[in-house]
Amino acid sequence: MIPRYSRPDMVAIWSPKTKFRIWYEIEAHACDAMADLGVIPRENAQAVWKAKDVEFDVARIDEIEAVTKHDVIAFLTHLAEHVGSEEARFVHQGMTSSDVLDTCFNVQLTRAADILIADLEALLAALKRRAYEHKDTVRIGRSHGIHAEPTTMGLTFARFYAEMDRNLSRMRDARAEIATGAISGAVGTFANIDPAVEEHVCDKLGLVPEPISTQVIPRDRHAAFFATLGVIASSVENIATEIRHMQRTEVLEAAEFFSMGQKGSSAMPHKKNPVLTENLTGLARLVRMTVVPAMENVTLWHERDISHSSVERNIGPDATITLDFALARLTGVIDKLLVYPQNMLDNMNKFPGLVMSQRVLLALTQAGVSREDAYRLVQRNALKVWDQRTDFREELLADEEVRAALSEQEINEKFDISYHTKHVDTIFARVFGD
Repeated sequence: MIPRYSRPDMVAIWSPKTKFRIWYEIEAHACDAMADLGVIPRENAQAVWKAKDVEFDVARIDEIEAVTKHDVIAFLTHLAEHVGSEEARFVHQGMTSSDVLDTCFNVQLTRAADILIADLEALLAALKRRAYEHKDTVRIGRSHGIHAEPTTMGLTFARFYAEMDRNLSRMRDARAEIATGAISGAVGTFANIDPAVEEHVCDKLGLVPEPISTQVIPRDRHAAFFATLGVIASSVENIATEIRHMQRTEVLEAAEFFSMGQKGSSAMPHKKNPVLTENLTGLARLVRMTVVPAMENVTLWHERDISHSSVERNIGPDATITLDFALARLTGVIDKLLVYPQNMLDNMNKFPGLVMSQRVLLALTQAGVSREDAYRLVQRNALKVWDQRTDFREELLADEEVRAALSEQEINEKFDISYHTKHVDTIFARVFGD
């Protein structure tokens, strides 16, 4: 991923130096386990640890690979240069390249998941803080982009909190599913390596042994992992889209923070554009585009092929680095989001009283008017408000058929805004458990 949309901790997970360090640890722990079993001499296993403080030379490994055309063999050759060819002769005994590659990839994905889990926790904290801050800040709810009934900005934040809380659970489940390792040898039968070696290596790396790995770890695990990233990215876009709508000039109920010296347009000095949330919309697309290739990687020939390899070398870093950046950016947007309560009230009152139409409809039916007639009476007065910008309550009070069923007091009480916010505390208790 390009540096513009990257953060260093996540990038470091996918660096060649980190990868080769993990490869080394897999090989070294495997040697220890084989020495414990008496398969290789103890002194050879101990000799491998001479390289524990070595910073492996990426350029040198690439140089060897240019000849061998095999990345794992190139690494093992370089390792022997540090350990000694005689001392290193038992390294990789009974193992196959996928044992190293797949186990390493899952270590990297679990580390990436840990960062993403922390990102989600930070975002949830920001959403919760803003939800309580605006628990009673009334705004109009919309369906189909059209004014519906009153809600609160706090409920909007709470809704996004609940969605991201579900994503946190999904991310934790995805981490658990991907945290497996395989040291099972060619075609996964353990013919040339004891299962105890796999158990030892996995324990040292914080993984659990893959129950059956053929020669590769089953890719349905990875498909589920990347699908989870795709769902989280879609939730990021969901929040970003709401903010983009709220920042529209004719709406302006909320807006991204605009810093001193920031410029919105090279041509129009007055512009304050929702650039961060537009950026998040685009980044979400990048994360989602990794999901289908991950799904297609599930199908491999027989016990293994490497059709998945080139895909994963790209989507592993790209999806996790991009989502890490997006979650951090969204947290910043939420933290600094400017909210305009008065504009929310002004927008709700653009068509005075119109959003209370359902309350009047229900009151008429409760007063004995058929639903069909009640709907007709309410709608004909509502359409006047749409067309003439009159006051809905005044139209109802002047309608003889309405007044035949409802008194002035009964009509007036249907325009109490607090009616729509009376269960906010109940919803908050459900979401936040407070």
